[in-house]
Amino acid sequence: MREKGLVHIYCGDGKGKTTLAMGLCLRAAGAGRKVLIYQFMKDGSSHERRILEKLPNVSFEGETKSVSFSFRMSEAQKQKERERYLTQAKLVFGHAGSTGADVLLLDEVLYAVSCGLFPEEELIRFLDHRPEQLEVILTGRDPSEAVRARADYISRIVKVKHPFDRGIAAREGIEF
Repeated sequence: MREKGLVHIYCGDGKGKTTLAMGLCLRAAGAGRKVLIYQFMKDGSSHERRILEKLPNVSFEGETKSVSFSFRMSEAQKQKERERYLTQAKLVFGHAGSTGADVLLLDEVLYAVSCGLFPEEELIRFLDHRPEQLEVILTGRDPSEAVRARADYISRIVKVKHPFDRGIAAREGIEF
């Protein structure tokens, strides 16, 4: 019998939420656990993805496409993204259960919720009805009280200082 899965939240305004979550996925994969990853708000080009995709028990779900920051989207673009994310997430949620995944990372789901591109009710419904053994990792900013209430771990990553504040752009292999 497998142990009960717990819910992790990595949130805040600091750099490292996805890096931390991917590290946990790497650890789980190294222990032989089956890992499923879905990334909201990302286009599939990150270097951590490139290396993790090579591992036999790690899979990335859903389509990847060029994405824009929500504040740059028109209302029509936002509606299209809402529909896409809802469709993709339902497939991922179903796949997590049907494949016997041990770990599911929903990268930037909290950001997608906070900017209105993914319905919080769907996330909560999934958390409340997920397979009992499934470990779930959520990343992004500002989880609501309802989401926080469902978490077993919450780590807040706080920006104290960041090179972007001095005009230094994201660097390949470090920030992406």
